[in-house]
This record gives sequence, structure tokens and C-alpha cells, in this order.
Amino acid sequence: MNPEIAPEQAWFKSSYSDGTGQNCIEAARLTPGIAIRDSKNLTGPALLLPASAWTPFLTHVQQH
Repeated sequence: MNPEIAPEQAWFKSSYSDGTGQNCIEAARLTPGIAIRDSKNLTGPALLLPASAWTPFLTHVQQH
């Protein structure tokens, strides 16, 4: 994990995770936005979104 993005304790698993650890994302609340990462690749890249993009992002993901 890149501590420059968020400390490990800041990340939380999606409530839509499948429980097997195979289809999970984690998010971290940042100021002033949100970071999203693949829970299977903690040291990989993270998607950084402004707070205003979080709800539209969730809406899009839920529709697909």
C-alpha cells in the first residue's frame, strides 16, 4: 500500500463484496475526495475521485 494515498486503517471494504475476497474493492475517505483500490492488490494503483464524483460513480457501478 502506498501510504501517501491513505493509511491502511483508512480503507474500508465495499458492502457489496462477495465474501470470498475475489470481487472486492476498498475505499478510503480523503480530504477532499475518495480513493478506491482493488482489495486483492493493496500495493497497486488507486483511483482518486473528488467527493462530488462519488455518488455518480456508485450509481454507474450499480447500473452495470
